Amino acid sequence: MPRYFFNVHIGGDVVRDPDGQDLRDPDRAWETARAMARSLMSTRFEKPVDWTASHIEVSDDAGDIVLEFPFVEAMLDDEGGERA
Repeated sequence: MPRYFFNVHIGGDVVRDPDGQDLRDPDRAWETARAMARSLMSTRFEKPVDWTASHIEVSDDAGDIVLEFPFVEAMLDDEGGERA
């Protein structure tokens, strides 16, 4: 099973994922990135976060970028409309 790494980019800061997760395919990695983004956006931080300038970069074992998940996309519901 492939291993995917989820590196979170918030503004100019990057939080690297040193361990990654074994997932069956890139579709599952996309679902995981969306869940991570939604979870992070519901977390309270000391300072405001500009989620519109943030994304999760998903890479594979070789270090190749598989996808970039913008946090803005996590603000949409499953039909593409804005989440309430």
